[in-house]
Amino acid sequence: MNDPNGLVVQDGEHHLFFQHWPDGIVHGPMSWGHAVSEDLLDWTELPIALAATDTEHVWSGSVVHDADNTSGLGRDGAGPLVALWTSFDPASGLQRQSLSWSLDRGRTWTPYAANPVLDIGSTAFRDPKVLRHDDAWWMVLVLADDRTVELYRSADLIAWEHVSSFGPEGAVEGLWECPDLVRVPVEDGDGPSGEAAWVLLVSVVDGAPAGGSGMQYFVGELTDTGFVATQAARWLDHGADFYAGVSYSGAPGPEPVLQAWMSNWQYAVAVPAVDFRGAMTLPRRLALRRRDGELVLVQRPVVRPGRTAYELRDRPLDGELVLPVAARTCRVVLEVDPGDARRVGLHVRVGDGERTTVWVAPASGTVGLDRRTSGETDFHPGFAAEHTAPLVSGDAPLRLEVVVDVSSVEVFAGDGEVVLTDQVFPDPVSTGLVLDAEDGEAHIRHLAVLV
Repeated sequence: MNDPNGLVVQDGEHHLFFQHWPDGIVHGPMSWGHAVSEDLLDWTELPIALAATDTEHVWSGSVVHDADNTSGLGRDGAGPLVALWTSFDPASGLQRQSLSWSLDRGRTWTPYAANPVLDIGSTAFRDPKVLRHDDAWWMVLVLADDRTVELYRSADLIAWEHVSSFGPEGAVEGLWECPDLVRVPVEDGDGPSGEAAWVLLVSVVDGAPAGGSGMQYFVGELTDTGFVATQAARWLDHGADFYAGVSYSGAPGPEPVLQAWMSNWQYAVAVPAVDFRGAMTLPRRLALRRRDGELVLVQRPVVRPGRTAYELRDRPLDGELVLPVAARTCRVVLEVDPGDARRVGLHVRVGDGERTTVWVAPASGTVGLDRRTSGETDFHPGFAAEHTAPLVSGDAPLRLEVVVDVSSVEVFAGDGEVVLTDQVFPDPVSTGLVLDAEDGEAHIRHLAVLV
């Protein structure tokens, strides 16, 4: 599996469609897999939703609930789920946008008889994401080779008119893919401020901070004439494994919910796998926060409350502290004053010669995720690496939330202002947890290990 597709909420049910080749564990003739959840935590996999054929592969796209039946495809007063997706012709390479709809909560789909609904004769025109705004449907998709996001508008999800183009801006080293346009609330020091801004998300195949694939975002304004960025581009995630993230259409509440593919096209087909290859990140709720005169994206993971397996408070840390708990999967919440320590580290999945390290270095103002000794790394020369990002300045104590799964580590620093996501492939028996402070003393305000 790779890209998440058609993320939508209907009647309290979250739908996660995804790029999937049922006959292999590498990229092939892609179909849409399908899973559903009530809480974004427990998922039930359903049969293939949109199946590839020899003449048409089903590439990435989106789903909306056409509650007012603007498409006319509903029945008995009920509006359909409508999927807009990239139809790929393997013979010609043409990429065109097609439509399918469902009247039974996404269990079965009917292709629109006059597909494709949008065709410009391009071999690099893909990944439509649809949203509702100002009583109209808006669609963002990419001209991948041109590094532009194209904006279209429609009254009925079928007939589309071009509005504007955005880009190339920001990171342009790699092809652009999987855009999204979301309205994100702005927080102040006391919580929601009542303000909001538009955020354009763009995935880049190459040139991300950790090497290879990544995601950038632009904060700006959306008018009748298109999207205009008001700030320079920033990276969503400074790890190596966060790509093609899109938001859930129709999600309740003001905060968009984003979910991404947890891999990197540098080595996606090579990671050690037997029965399956590919996974999604945790869903993340998005907000904006003012920092140094700009709006910065904040990401907070959707997680289980968990059971507290170990906890400590108000303890000095000088050297190494082995925690009396073992966990293959866990969530660690740490509030720490680095003090005069050169570096403070949290080591997870610790075993015989193995560990993955999350560290903060206050003097250099950086946070890092080091997977060089994380386990199996020799399947690609760029996998064994240390990834870093600038720390949020001015906040004390520093808060880290680290989610450890069977083959991944997701790090949320500074209450989600800085995020790093990496895959790791340790031995199953590597379950240790260790804290350390190097060349000085830090102070642990609070540590909780939840399982």
